Amino acid sequence: MNNKKIAGLYIRVSTEDQAREGFSLPEHEKRLRTMCEYKDYEIYKIYKDAGISAKTGNYRPAFEELLQDIKDKKCNTIVVLKLDRLTRSVYDWENILKFLDENSAYLDCANDDINTTNANGKMISRILTSVSQQEIERTSERTKIGLAGAIT
Repeated sequence: MNNKKIAGLYIRVSTEDQAREGFSLPEHEKRLRTMCEYKDYEIYKIYKDAGISAKTGNYRPAFEELLQDIKDKKCNTIVVLKLDRLTRSVYDWENILKFLDENSAYLDCANDDINTTNANGKMISRILTSVSQQEIERTSERTKIGLAGAIT
């Protein structure tokens, strides 16, 4: 591939995300298509995982297909609405960054204005992933405290 960005649009919403943020899969797709048009990215394919959390260990078939298509050089850029659509785990994010580097591929986030084509973009992505992981951990702590209070 040349320097042209060939985009795999990754769309994921869990039921909780949709309820909290009001974003549906079609709304995600519309925003990502608009961004790609603006940035002159060629869209290879749209990958959708509906109702699946990005929690570590969850199998996401569309995401796995996207990674395989990157390995197969069918596309070279993951386009997502927000970084937390991919993961909220620092560990997982480091593995994704390594995968992207090894495959001469990139990530571009519409809402977070992050891309991994440079060191600053990678640094900001790490910070945001740390914040996302902390949010998940705090929610888990509050849930445990609430359950313990309900039991006593």
